[in-house]
Amino acid sequence: MSMPFYVAPEQLMKDRADYARKGIARGRSVVVLHFADGILFVAENRSQALHKVSEIYDRIGFAAVGRYNEFENLRTAGIRYADLRGYSYDRTDVTGRGLANAYAQLLGTIFSSGGEKPYEVEIVVAELGTELASDQIYRLTYDGSVNDEEDFAVMGGSAEAITEAVRSGYRPGLGLTEAIRLAVQALASDQGSGAPSRELGVESLEVAVLDRTRALPRKFRRIRGDRLAEQLGTTTPPEPVEAPATASPEAVEGQAETAEGQSPASPPADTEDQ
Repeated sequence: MSMPFYVAPEQLMKDRADYARKGIARGRSVVVLHFADGILFVAENRSQALHKVSEIYDRIGFAAVGRYNEFENLRTAGIRYADLRGYSYDRTDVTGRGLANAYAQLLGTIFSSGGEKPYEVEIVVAELGTELASDQIYRLTYDGSVNDEEDFAVMGGSAEAITEAVRSGYRPGLGLTEAIRLAVQALASDQGSGAPSRELGVESLEVAVLDRTRALPRKFRRIRGDRLAEQLGTTTPPEPVEAPATASPEAVEGQAETAEGQSPASPPADTEDQ
């Protein structure tokens, strides 16, 4: 009878963590940050069908990077948790902190279990408060760790380079346009400070906000198309239409005199004899 190989628990956890980190690093980055009227989500995503940013509940948004089918399962589980809690108690009892704790327990259980591979995901749960000081951004990693981010959070891809770019330009109370442009510039500089920035157009971005100024109970809305192009300053102004040239008064008078000097047209010949 052969003896099974022994692997130290420390080495096993390290291997599982390295596996999850490599999977997350292959994904395109997401930036989540506070601005004056809410919380902004900007992701590099060229797919129009597979979203990295979604709505969970009235004031709660969700963003993720990594393996799509895994974070889509987490998003669906979060919606079920929020709907059940809001229906059983009250809509105000659904909080971002409670949802982040539920995700932490689920991810921690999966990571420490030896029966399945760890999730290759990193997620953000953001909750919009009644004022800027009460907004919350929670970042959760593959092992269930929870970080309460103060100003912004960056996940996936070249997170370190993008974090430095956001930190250098961020200030409290940014307007929506300023925040979008800062996030897009940071995503485009993911190769580092010495490398040239890439150009990210409307078709390669997924942008959404939790908007405190929105009158509806649901504060989540997406920004896309012409509206996003306007925020980025990439709209092309319409070409001016030239007005038709008007004839000068002298030319008009000359045409009138010529018409008066012409003889009336001769009547048509009689063709009855033909």
